[in-house]
Amino acid sequence: MRSIDVGLLLTDKADFCLNGDFLFGTKRCCGDFVATALADGSVCWQCGCSERVVLKPTTTECSFTIRNVVIGIDFHWQRCEEQTFVGELHLFVEDGKVRVVNRVVVEDYLVSVISSEMSATSSLQLLKAHAIISRSWLYAQILRASMGGDAASVCGWSNDNEIVRWYEREDHKLFDFCADDHCQRYQGITKALSPNVKRAVAETADIVLEHCGSVCDARFSKCCGGITEKFSSCWGEKNVPYLASFRDTKVGGEPFDASTEEAAREWIESAHDAFCSVADAAVLSQVLNGYDRETNDFYRWRVSYTQSELSKLLKRKSGIDFGMVEELIPLERGSSGRITRLKIVGDKHCIVVGKELEIRRWLSSSHLYSSAFVVNKNISASGEPLFELKGAGWGHGVGLCQIGAAMMGEQGYDYTQILAHYYPDTNLKNINTLI
Repeated sequence: MRSIDVGLLLTDKADFCLNGDFLFGTKRCCGDFVATALADGSVCWQCGCSERVVLKPTTTECSFTIRNVVIGIDFHWQRCEEQTFVGELHLFVEDGKVRVVNRVVVEDYLVSVISSEMSATSSLQLLKAHAIISRSWLYAQILRASMGGDAASVCGWSNDNEIVRWYEREDHKLFDFCADDHCQRYQGITKALSPNVKRAVAETADIVLEHCGSVCDARFSKCCGGITEKFSSCWGEKNVPYLASFRDTKVGGEPFDASTEEAAREWIESAHDAFCSVADAAVLSQVLNGYDRETNDFYRWRVSYTQSELSKLLKRKSGIDFGMVEELIPLERGSSGRITRLKIVGDKHCIVVGKELEIRRWLSSSHLYSSAFVVNKNISASGEPLFELKGAGWGHGVGLCQIGAAMMGEQGYDYTQILAHYYPDTNLKNINTLI
């Protein structure tokens, strides 16, 4: 079975516990340990110092626990957790710190991913659907890398008047994937609390989404806001047929264009039925992890900044001193209403920014929920201009909408129907027939 290396942590001090006997060479190790990096590039811990520490479990029941793992890096849910993993534990020095890596079988990796990206208490059908798209995304990256592909982490262009950036998953040099939202959430077996998690992975073993003979790069986000977005609005200027824009409704998949300012405003400021429009806290608690439930206004939301707050925020996040910001003017939108080019007018500078993630980074201390928003200017209680952003969705909106898919599962749709809805013109194939 194929194994991958997942980077868990880069830290000054790796604090971990071996739950069961692990082999370090021929030596059996169990219990609590601390590892630090030495100036000569070796890792030092209670069992000695070496260039690379490789700890192999002696049985499938063994696991290891890593303390103080940072998740949600740079997002509003960033925090530290204690996480437990199966597979091998590798420690080595990177940039003067200890890099913690987990070598794990792909199918065991997926058990963690689908209970980290969603809740382990999700419906079996949602868990199956997510197992397949997470497996598809992983193999798409592996196959691209094996064919000599090398994704640049930051793409785009800039000049005196415009800054356009989008962010791809760059190839990690010392491991295959990271454990955070940059790749896929991988938070160990701690959250895999339901037997349905292992069942979902086992019953879809080796199955991926395929389009025209290739494994699908199956993107997904938390909440599309009622309309999914096309690939080119968020990343490179290319057409990906199975990552299209359509209404996320029961009638299923009809196109809807909210790319004009008038259509975007009508869509965002009005009530529309969609799979992801649910506000039932009891249902959401079954499908969202605890820290995701701290965000409860993901379908429609609003954020307000006074003129001085917005001006300071933009200077800090963009590195550009706009002076006092006077206008936020959407210039281009994707079909879901997500802004892909935003003109920021200040009394010192006027700059156009894109694409959607860069806009979200500039307009929040962490990340704005999405770039599907309209701008209203009002006057604050103190008499200062007030910028109100009224928005829709959480994330880029491309591919599977996790909240929408969760609701489909709760309403009785099976995983094949969920996948056909979010990835049109795709087929289910065994990965071994495609590689």
